[in-house]
Amino acid sequence: MKMDFNKMLQQAQQMQAQMLEAQEEARAEVVEASAGGGMVTVVANGSQEILSIKIDPEAITPDDREMLEDLVLAATNEALRKAREMVTAEMGKLAGGLKLPGLM
Repeated sequence: MKMDFNKMLQQAQQMQAQMLEAQEEARAEVVEASAGGGMVTVVANGSQEILSIKIDPEAITPDDREMLEDLVLAATNEALRKAREMVTAEMGKLAGGLKLPGLM
């Protein structure tokens, strides 16, 4: 069985273009995570960039700074986790569940 190398190369190039387009679309998507019952909310995008952090004024108490720091840290880590999952899910749809190291 003879394989057409040019056809295979063309298909690989098309898939790479589709993957890049899907990555760009995923980067434009945003996720939100909160901690402390909504006391701290963090918004991130698919590029794993933090877009905003909102802190409820009730969470700001000078004598409990560590609690606020922990809430910001927890919400930020959760937002970044959600962003990674979102991008992985989008790439998975395109690849049909195929794991392609280096393309995500």
